[in-house]
Amino acid sequence: MWNRAALRGVLVALADLPERLRHELHLFQVEPRVAAVASNRGGADELNDGPDLMIENGDVYLAQQDGNLPTVLAAGSAPGEGGVSVLSMRFEEGAHFSATPRQHLICFQLSQLPIECRMAGRSMWHEPLAGSLAVCPAGMDCAADTEQSTDIVLIAVDPGQLALAAAEDLALEVRLIERFSAFDRALLGIANGLAMESANNYPSGALFWNDLASCFMEGLVARHTSAQERHARGLLSKIVLKRLKEYVLAHLNEQIAVEALAAIAGRSPFHFTRVFTRSVGVTPHRYVVHLRLQRAIELVRGGQSGFADIAACTGFADQSHLSRWVRRVHGVSLSHLASST
Repeated sequence: MWNRAALRGVLVALADLPERLRHELHLFQVEPRVAAVASNRGGADELNDGPDLMIENGDVYLAQQDGNLPTVLAAGSAPGEGGVSVLSMRFEEGAHFSATPRQHLICFQLSQLPIECRMAGRSMWHEPLAGSLAVCPAGMDCAADTEQSTDIVLIAVDPGQLALAAAEDLALEVRLIERFSAFDRALLGIANGLAMESANNYPSGALFWNDLASCFMEGLVARHTSAQERHARGLLSKIVLKRLKEYVLAHLNEQIAVEALAAIAGRSPFHFTRVFTRSVGVTPHRYVVHLRLQRAIELVRGGQSGFADIAACTGFADQSHLSRWVRRVHGVSLSHLASST
């Protein structure tokens, strides 16, 4: 049904994308091979074989039946580290999708139609309900083909941010379950909300977007992950993570040394950092900052203390330090955060 010659047509179409859509594709971490297109405008046959689109060091191929790119309805993410990006597309007269991404991909098919799906060496012909989702964990080969028109919403989730969401519930060693098809009404609603926000240039603001992103990841953790089989040794237990979290929360206004955390876990500082990162999915430093920032945001929204006092009691160097982290993670200023309560 699909061949390399048809897929090469995607590259030529990329050269004519409007500037805004090129920017949004970059936000989604889809990088068109524009350099190759620009040097080969005479015809796609002159191009070397290679990925047509790339999502963060992983290959992604997208094409309609005629070999052209699908129509991009929305793409990108709001400022901040919400960990979620959206790509909403319309395929005419057929669709091809294949990927080996570095991010987790959750694909919502908005039409009921027959489709062939392949994932990790397995394949299935089926006709899922409109709104069904498919889950492709990071690093896993996946592909789908259909001969009918369809709209698709593709959500990319950063594995590190998903690990932080899982750690909130003391969930360790979780893995995203690969799925050919499932129906999750809550996630579908959030995905549509993300697509609508992106299509309209984020009218509700970065804070709303990142709240939606958090809800999406919480739903993934709650309903689409499972505990991995425990390795022989070298991972933290839930009990240890609970003790570590309690210690950090009790000492937020202090400098927290890795030596103190390592002692709680019964490890040397060197081995603790490696074991913690392997168990939780982020470094101890990033986890501590995550807990500091959560508490700081609670206080800012509470409106009972000044920004400088909140920074001091949650362990940030000063108000400016706290402000930088709020903007980095949530994409807004401290004053915006306070006024959004």
